[in-house]
Amino acid sequence: MPFETPAPDLDKIRQAWEAWEKGEEQPGKTLSNLKTAGLDQIIRQLAETGWKPRG
Repeated sequence: MPFETPAPDLDKIRQAWEAWEKGEEQPGKTLSNLKTAGLDQIIRQLAETGWKPRG
């Protein structure tokens, strides 16, 4: 049975980011947590849909 990547988890992404901002995690661990939580998938989807940040 092949491994299926879990769906992105916005709560885990937010928690990883907040932990880094508070200085509770090192940058490498933070990047690992963001990737595991699916940030790369979210960024790809946003780019594919033409999303632009509010400015």
